[in-house]
Amino acid sequence: QVQLVESGGGLVQAGGSLRLSCATSGTISSRNTMGWHRQAPGKQRLLVASITTDGLINYASSVRDRFTISRDNAKNMVYLQMNSLKPEDTAVYYCNVFQYGANYWGQGTQVTVSS
Repeated sequence: QVQLVESGGGLVQAGGSLRLSCATSGTISSRNTMGWHRQAPGKQRLLVASITTDGLINYASSVRDRFTISRDNAKNMVYLQMNSLKPEDTAVYYCNVFQYGANYWGQGTQVTVSS
């Protein structure tokens, strides 16, 4: 089993920054994909960014050039640096790990961007 705990969410004004962290525990594969998704009220959960063990990164077009994903393989942690935040970035942000054909999710952390 894999457990994930997000932290770092909160309320920020438009143009501000936040850094999300995700701590993992349990059986973590040496090869996996870690990422961040977000879900706004009444909308689907969508990919924000992902990063493989080898460092291959993928961003949603809406956050490219504003958000940066990174990971610490030694600590099995993944981070999301969010800059130039916009009100449309408001959502619950979920950390996930994909390994051995299964997806594991955290409980989510709320990010609210005020205009």
